[in-house]
Amino acid sequence: MHILPLLLLVAGSAACAAAARRTPVPAPLLLVTVGLVISYVPGVPAYELDPDIVLPLLLPPLLYTAATDSSYLDLRAQLRPVALLSVGYVLFATLVVGWAIYLIVPSLPLTAALVLGAVVAPPDAVAATAVARRVGLPSRVTTILQGESLVNDATAITAFKVALAAAVGEGATWAEGIGEFLLAAVGGVAVGLLLMVPLHWLRTHLKEALLQNTLSLLIPFVAYGVAEQVHASGVLAVVVVALYLGHRAWEVDFATRLQEEAVWKMVAFVLESAVFALIGLQLPVVLEKLGAYEGVDAAWYAVALFLVVVVTRFVWVYPATFLPRIFSARIRKREDNPTWKGPFVIAWAGMRGVVSLAIAFSIPMTMHDGEDFPDRNLILFLTFTTVIGTLVVQGLTLPPLIRLLKLPGRDAQTETLAEANAQAQASRAAEKRLDELLEDERNALPPPLADRLRTVLERRRNAVWERLGAVNPVTGETADDTYRRLSGEMIDAERAVFVRLRDLRFIDDEMLRTLLRRLDLEEAAAYRETT
Repeated sequence: MHILPLLLLVAGSAACAAAARRTPVPAPLLLVTVGLVISYVPGVPAYELDPDIVLPLLLPPLLYTAATDSSYLDLRAQLRPVALLSVGYVLFATLVVGWAIYLIVPSLPLTAALVLGAVVAPPDAVAATAVARRVGLPSRVTTILQGESLVNDATAITAFKVALAAAVGEGATWAEGIGEFLLAAVGGVAVGLLLMVPLHWLRTHLKEALLQNTLSLLIPFVAYGVAEQVHASGVLAVVVVALYLGHRAWEVDFATRLQEEAVWKMVAFVLESAVFALIGLQLPVVLEKLGAYEGVDAAWYAVALFLVVVVTRFVWVYPATFLPRIFSARIRKREDNPTWKGPFVIAWAGMRGVVSLAIAFSIPMTMHDGEDFPDRNLILFLTFTTVIGTLVVQGLTLPPLIRLLKLPGRDAQTETLAEANAQAQASRAAEKRLDELLEDERNALPPPLADRLRTVLERRRNAVWERLGAVNPVTGETADDTYRRLSGEMIDAERAVFVRLRDLRFIDDEMLRTLLRRLDLEEAAAYRETT
């Protein structure tokens, strides 16, 4: 791909994602829709997904940022449902969907149908988390969907490799398939466990934030590449490393954390936007390859596969939710009794994404005997329609479905009270530590400076409580909103003076940058104190 089409893709998808924030439509859905429309505009180049780019270059950073934003403790608490979905459901869907499409499409051999089943089995990590954040799902449901989407790609890619080996004539047996699956799973976790401690040690011992963040950008590719080199799961290696580093991020210095958060937000935004736009842009490529299947047959197969995929998830989710409770008294005692609504949302939130398309495009043109891979172009078309169908149909209907079911979302007031309590405990510890330090004559401070430390501490302690306070009847602002606005106005006034002094040559540009950076940090501190 030439540089100009790539720049247009990145810029256009970013602009579209930014516009989506002003609409009730989740960004992935708008990006896919715009991609579908743009793909037939005259002059738009063909953007064919290259699995050699998507899997090793786009998937690792997307998984890394999703995993570092996840909670290791929450995922561990939901380990059973996450494992049942990310491993059990993917294997179940591979077999059931593969068998169903084998019965529906007369020309498709069973081995090729199982390849298609593995391709469309995993829900997408980015789509699930994007929609979950937008609609405000209950925290337990969000954790389960996030955990599933982090691991299911590894299961699907391994199942795909096994099914593909059988389809192209490599003669893989069931024992060999199970062995390859175990090697990928155990090996991927082992590589992650071996890498996570040395990588964390490096992060904490590098002295410059710039070097630490450069390492942060390399980590997902290192973990993925090392695991794939030993024929293990790169996906699992990335997830294990990212969960560990995210859980221990507090041990890294503050400058690194601040830079890292900004860098990874930008990387995730650009990659997620480009990925969903790319999905929509595949339409001309897929239709061009379809050939003899154009018309009613292809449409019927697409609708049938979509329905099978949706129904299969429901068939798995409900037994996986309730059967463990029936057979285990410990689970019944430890966990609240779920209603039918939570599993319904989990079952309906099975949007597919770019990983399915990338895997489908990696299917070889020919088999070992030189014959064409059976119905490869039809598999590409059915994968594309399933991805589009789940993103559009399920993605668009998920928010109103949640409102209709009246699922309890996150309780903002309860969370704010918990935050205030945590801040109060931390402030008491900080105040006690300050008193201990000031007793040492080596730490002697003039009273105004000591009072400033106490004032900053008191402000931080009170900021959370102020969010629960009364609203100004004139402006509609809470006290912390007013504080932030007034602080911003004061800083803007200072900033204008500095710029004027630079223009009058009283200070040079280097000094201006130093002064502006100081104001930027103060403004950021004022903002963070109240959010």
